[in-house]
Amino acid sequence: MSLISLQNIERIYRDTTGKPVYALKDVNLAIEKGEFVSLVGPSGCGKTTLLRLIAGLDRPQAGAVFLDGSVIAGASSERGYIFQQATLFPWATVYENVALGLKARKVYKQNKHRVQEYLSMIGLDGFEQAYPHEISGGMAQRVAIIRSLINEPKVLLLDEPLGALDAFKRTEMQELLRNVWQKTGTTMLMVTHDVDEAIAVSQRVIIMSPRPGRIVSIMNVELGSIRERTSDAFIAIRKRILEALQLILAQPQPEYSI
Repeated sequence: MSLISLQNIERIYRDTTGKPVYALKDVNLAIEKGEFVSLVGPSGCGKTTLLRLIAGLDRPQAGAVFLDGSVIAGASSERGYIFQQATLFPWATVYENVALGLKARKVYKQNKHRVQEYLSMIGLDGFEQAYPHEISGGMAQRVAIIRSLINEPKVLLLDEPLGALDAFKRTEMQELLRNVWQKTGTTMLMVTHDVDEAIAVSQRVIIMSPRPGRIVSIMNVELGSIRERTSDAFIAIRKRILEALQLILAQPQPEYSI
């Protein structure tokens, strides 16, 4: 049984005139435990909508989303969610932000050693007592990621988590994110517009069509643990993904009405 299963998903919204618009249509996807999967596709293709359905922050009009065989019916700590901007509590220190979930679940006393372990994992030793306004955006996003991971969610959902960073920091964070995934074994599903980013961190890349969002291709990334962006293998996968994206953008998209 797959950890996450989306079966015949449809999600419909209404535009400003009241006309129904399909955000997702006939989406079927299975994600295995421990996988790192990325979603790519044109803006408005439903990537974030799909993530929100898995998070339990939204519901489909048709089909169902399953986690470990059970239908997802609402938000849960089993599913961590990371936004593009780090959502840290400004009045709390780095240490306090990371420990927050443990305290809320009343398991802090027996697990407080893990706060420092996770801070060390992401290279933030010495910043325990810093406040969010005293650290960089990249550091804040690291804190947001481990704040979710320390609660041991079954899946971590990442909605363009590195989109607000400059190119240098973004590359650095991609390597850190992959290292954290390898160390924790947490299942991760990430939305990104950056094809190189998807290849750099993922085992599979899911390519979605313009609205109505559908899964049109799945690319396996068989590059091992070292992701050298100038290697022939990396470039070949990038070429295949870009060609697939160009192909779907060149094709007329069907209109769906209700």
